[in-house]
Amino acid sequence: MFESLLNAFRAPDIRRRILFVLGILVVYRLLAQVPLPGVDREQLRAYFENNSAFGLLDLFAGGGLSSLSVVALTMNPYINASIIMQLMSGVVPRLQALSREGEYGRNKITQYTRYLTVPMALLQAFGILSAFSAQGIIVGGFSLDSLASWTQMITLIAGAIVLMWLGELITEKGIGNGISFIIFAGIVSQAPSAIGAFLANPNLRDILLFGVLAVVAVFVIIYIQEGQRRIPIQYASRVRGQKMYRGGQTFLPLRVNLAGVIPIIFAVSILQFPAQLSLYFTGSPITVVADVARAIGGALASTTIQYAILYFLLTVGFTYFYTAFTFKPDETAEQLRKNGGFIPGIRPGRPTQDYLARVVFRITVAGALFLGTVAVAPVVIGLLDPSLQGIALGGTGLLIIVSVVVETMKQIEAQLMMRNYEGFIR
Repeated sequence: MFESLLNAFRAPDIRRRILFVLGILVVYRLLAQVPLPGVDREQLRAYFENNSAFGLLDLFAGGGLSSLSVVALTMNPYINASIIMQLMSGVVPRLQALSREGEYGRNKITQYTRYLTVPMALLQAFGILSAFSAQGIIVGGFSLDSLASWTQMITLIAGAIVLMWLGELITEKGIGNGISFIIFAGIVSQAPSAIGAFLANPNLRDILLFGVLAVVAVFVIIYIQEGQRRIPIQYASRVRGQKMYRGGQTFLPLRVNLAGVIPIIFAVSILQFPAQLSLYFTGSPITVVADVARAIGGALASTTIQYAILYFLLTVGFTYFYTAFTFKPDETAEQLRKNGGFIPGIRPGRPTQDYLARVVFRITVAGALFLGTVAVAPVVIGLLDPSLQGIALGGTGLLIIVSVVVETMKQIEAQLMMRNYEGFIR
């Protein structure tokens, strides 16, 4: 790993990409320190000390929500817009056609996702400010008739758009997925304070248990992330012009976890949305509506069994969903056919497509169950031992950090491999 980083910094183009990503992350962390105007900071701090409803969302925001900074919405509006566009791409004929038009189609869908991010950010900003106003956090209250309230909403929307832009810059000009990197930076920035809070009341048993769980989780995450199924590919001899090219044999690597860490991010974003809405309606003058909102908020708290079950199911579901979105068996089979390749024992064309679809479905079972189990295990441990409830946030954060680091190192090594570096992989 360290040798790969050293070799990466020796390559000027890769070094520029890495430094570019670091510069973007520094800009993001500086924006996270800019407070939103018109907020009672003491009331906000007291609210987050006594309420865990926004715990995971604040973790992803790098503390931007608990300090209500200008980027408090973090990447959540963009993530929700991406989920909606990907779902619509499977049912709307026009979007289906765009998704098959290569680079042009992907760029158009990305453009539509950006447009959809703005109303999603508006909805989330309205919900958060309304909920905080009901708790006495917003100075002067929140009202659509107030210029101050519109200023706060527009500021939060602008912060979400800037983060979306920074994330896309990382994806385009840096290394890795921009969404994952922004969330990764937020979680890492919270690590010192989280560790300090955990060690504030030292308990040897809890510290040892947390250490063992962390080591096991890191080992399992890396093991699964590195796991792959290698499909043998045979290329027939072919003649081009006056030259004859001999056939060869290679393999098609299919990762056990093709979706990476994105399903976790999607699942948390979906789970946090009803919790935000419930907080807004808890201040309703209608008793029934307020009671239902409080019941929903309590049921979706991050320390309940209902939350753990939904978290697991959503993670598994989004793993299959994102895998289907990123890996296209029909396109892979068509590329093999055009290049004269085939899987031994499998006829080219539709049989190859069906075979690849079956293999991906089976290996994704392991990846989906792995992601769901690792995400939910800290929550379950917290339910069994209330003194370890805070470990749930640390478990999710650890999963994302390790996954992003592993994926980034694999991309760096792939870049190095294209430059014929030798000896960087042991």
